[in-house]
Amino acid sequence: MKANPFLIERNFNAPISKVWEAITDTGKMKHWYFDLEKFKPEAGFNFQFLAGDDKKKYLHICKVTQAEEGKVLEYSWSYDNYPGQSWVKFELFEAGTGTRLKLTHTGIDSFPKDDPAFAKESFAAGWTAIIGTNLKNFLEQ
Repeated sequence: MKANPFLIERNFNAPISKVWEAITDTGKMKHWYFDLEKFKPEAGFNFQFLAGDDKKKYLHICKVTQAEEGKVLEYSWSYDNYPGQSWVKFELFEAGTGTRLKLTHTGIDSFPKDDPAFAKESFAAGWTAIIGTNLKNFLEQ
């Protein structure tokens, strides 16, 4: 049985161009997402970042698999020294004068089951805060 992906959709009072910039420009990403040293919205671009809670940080290893300006950004998402691989996909759609963002995170079930940081509930809480609060606040400030 294949696990369902995590999915979140949110509407923002901002044009697609501003949302695209927020999800692809490292100077903007550090204000709502993670502080990435380098990032390019180009298929094949590898990037990594350290994130976690106060007790433990995880090195995230990612590779852009799809990038269509203003429409789709997808990248693989795995962890250094842990089995499993997942994919994060951002899709942007016009919504009146604003933008609807759909984020789908698939493959979460491939991560170790014995670490609560890899539980679907942990990803759900993280993405809900990142997309529903942090990105919204950044875009609509």
